[in-house]
Amino acid sequence: MIHVVTAANRRHYVNAIEEHHLVRHKIFVEERGWRTLLHPDGRESDAYDTADTIYMLAMDGSRVVGGHRLFPTMRPHMISEIFPHLVTRGPIPSAPDIFEWSRFFVVKEYRCGRTYFELLAAVQEFCLCVGIVRVTAVIEMSWLSRFQEAGFVIRPLGFPQPVENVPALAIEIEINQASLDRARLLGKIAESLTWRGIKTLPLMALAGNREQNVPSFPSERRDRVRGHVNGGHPKSQRAS
Repeated sequence: MIHVVTAANRRHYVNAIEEHHLVRHKIFVEERGWRTLLHPDGRESDAYDTADTIYMLAMDGSRVVGGHRLFPTMRPHMISEIFPHLVTRGPIPSAPDIFEWSRFFVVKEYRCGRTYFELLAAVQEFCLCVGIVRVTAVIEMSWLSRFQEAGFVIRPLGFPQPVENVPALAIEIEINQASLDRARLLGKIAESLTWRGIKTLPLMALAGNREQNVPSFPSERRDRVRGHVNGGHPKSQRAS
């Protein structure tokens, strides 16, 4: 089950969000070796974990087994603040209906199952529901073929460049029904959608009132994003 966590329902997911930060550290730092994200408390977070962040968490019971996040491009975000040099084909995409997608992970023992495809379907499904038309991301080149195999329509925003000695690419992904259908097919995810009011999501469990918890447009709060963790230079962030 994929749980969508926003500022409106985060109080119901305090433990899950905290666990997800610990899992992120275990995967991105300990397993993948992103030493610039190392933190002594074993918790990986950055300037883009704010009240405006939308988390999608794959959960098996109360355990977090995968996830990713969306962040509004109308705010300072990773591509605009850390990786602008990766965008060489036109301006950096920024609009109320474009969000940045990052920190995709699945814990090791769930990587052979359907969790990966549920998470891919989740980003397409959620964005279709709330009117997000594209998402941007910085990915390692090894992920490009995986997303294309899953039916994602990808537009490179520039050319591959090394990010800490790993080829990385800034991309824009189109949100569309065909990509959602392809992810569902590969993951053998049954299509059982019932539309009620704000549009109930088949893969996504929301705590409390759905109409309050699913944003139909980006938050208009003007809070500045908080500084980078570890006091490091912004370039210490990694693509994900």
